[in-house]
Amino acid sequence: MRNARAAAHPTHPGIRVLRRRRTLSVPVLVTCEHGGHQVPRVYGHLFTGAQRLLTNHRGWDRGALDLAEALALELGAPLIAATTTRLLVDLNRSPGHPARLGARVRTLPPEALQRLEAAHYDPYRRLVADAVGRWTRRGRSVLHLSMHSFAPVLCGERRNADIALLYDPRRGWERAAADAILAELGRRAPDLRLRRNYPYLGRADSLTAALRHEQGARLYAGLEVEVNQRLVRRTATFARVRGTLVEAIAAVVREGVFPDRP
Repeated sequence: MRNARAAAHPTHPGIRVLRRRRTLSVPVLVTCEHGGHQVPRVYGHLFTGAQRLLTNHRGWDRGALDLAEALALELGAPLIAATTTRLLVDLNRSPGHPARLGARVRTLPPEALQRLEAAHYDPYRRLVADAVGRWTRRGRSVLHLSMHSFAPVLCGERRNADIALLYDPRRGWERAAADAILAELGRRAPDLRLRRNYPYLGRADSLTAALRHEQGARLYAGLEVEVNQRLVRRTATFARVRGTLVEAIAAVVREGVFPDRP
């Protein structure tokens, strides 16, 4: 697989976009909401001495952007990714969610918060919604794969999964997509611990949940792909897992198992 990196968006430097053109049986969009831990210069004073915080699991999803870029390249699918830390604003949270704004920025005056959202939250959410809408407005189904990673231990609890898929089990197309991907992963890597809707619920607040509400069940399926950061931290292990995950998802997509009309 050739290396590729998403390019910075011309007007939004905290967003990267990779545009690929290849005919797929179903349009696929790859996104990564927590792909980096960068702090825009104007907010640097809020994070003085916080380098350790920014670079641990609270600041970003380690390895998620690498996964997203590899998957988008393999599928020939477009990628929209963010490299600004979620400690500034969490792009995977809906407006009004109490955890959307980071604790260090909540003390800013209302005008400053509005500018922050206009510069770093609204453009990303709009880019993703527009990308989905370009297909659904033409009556095309779209599969959205949102790439994430999770801390192996949180609040003293060890997470017993290597890869997990988050989805809404009430939605047949999403359930079928998850079934197919997990089955393919199990065949290719029987040593990996695979889970559904773990360590978070697929129906919880997220970008995919918001798009389900906006798009309905007929044309949109959104899956969050979660990889344990324990695997990401080991270079050789991560390379193997990344390759297996990308190849498994690509195989399922290319088999055309997703219906044109879910």
